[in-house]
Amino acid sequence: MGDQELNAIVRQKIEVSPALIILRVAPDGWEMPAFKPGQFNVLALPGSAPRCKYSDEESEEPDPDKLIKRAYSASSSSSEKEYVEFYITLLGSGALTPRLFALEVGDKLWMGKKFTGMFTIDDIPKESNIVFLATGTGLAPYMSMIRSDLDHTLGRHYAVLHGANHSWDLGYEAELLAMQRMSPNFTYLPMISQPEEEPSVWKGRSGFVQELWTEGVLEEAWGFKSTPENTHVLLCGNPLMIEFMVRRLTEEGYVEQTKNVPGQLHLERYW
Repeated sequence: MGDQELNAIVRQKIEVSPALIILRVAPDGWEMPAFKPGQFNVLALPGSAPRCKYSDEESEEPDPDKLIKRAYSASSSSSEKEYVEFYITLLGSGALTPRLFALEVGDKLWMGKKFTGMFTIDDIPKESNIVFLATGTGLAPYMSMIRSDLDHTLGRHYAVLHGANHSWDLGYEAELLAMQRMSPNFTYLPMISQPEEEPSVWKGRSGFVQELWTEGVLEEAWGFKSTPENTHVLLCGNPLMIEFMVRRLTEEGYVEQTKNVPGQLHLERYW
C-alpha cells in the first residue's frame, strides 16, 4: 500500500452505547500534527478488516487491499499531543464505521498526517458569546473547541445545546455537566427526541434540539436574549436541523459566515 500503510494505533476505545464510540488514536512512529479546534482528519481501514457484530451484511465485497477512508472531526483538545480523539456513530450499512467499531486497543488503522477544515472559532470576537448547537456526533468539533479554548476570564457565555434520540446517546454528558458546575458562564442543555423508549421515566427535556432556541429555554438560562450583536451561533449535525436554524436565525438578523463574508452564524454541513 506504500504511503497507505496502517500508521496509527488505537490507544483507547470508550463505548458510549452500542452505536456510539469514542476512539483515541495515536500516530505510530510519527509526530502528531498540529490542528485547530474544529478541524477534521481522515481515518481508514482496508476492505479486509473485520466488521462489528452489529453491522449489516455488505451487498458488495470491497477491495481487500484498498483503504476505505472517511473524515471525522477531532473532539480532543488541540494541546493534546499523545492522541487524537474521535466521536463516531455506527452506520450499520456503512463501509467504514462497522470496521472502526470492531477495533480494539492496540489495533492499527490509517490516519491522515494533516488536519483540515474552516469550522473554527478563530474569527469570533473575544467579547461575543458562543452557542454550540448540535445533534448526535455533531458535538465532536465543539468538544475540541471547548476543551481547547474555554476561558472563564473573558466574561463571555458559552452554551452547548445537544440533541440525541435517547439519554444513552448523550456522549460527553458527564464532562459537560461538570463544566457547567464549575463555570457560571457555561450552560449545557441536553434534549432527547424519543423519551418513550427510555427504560425509566426521563426527567429531562424532550423534543428537538432547535426548540431550546425557539422556545426561549436558552434565553431563560442565560437571563438575556441572544442577538447577532452579542452572540455567535455554531450549527453541526442533522441537515434538517441546520436548514431550520439557518432560516430562523436569518430572520433574526444573523448572517452566515463564509470565506468572503463575515457573519455570526457558522455551519458544518457534514452527515
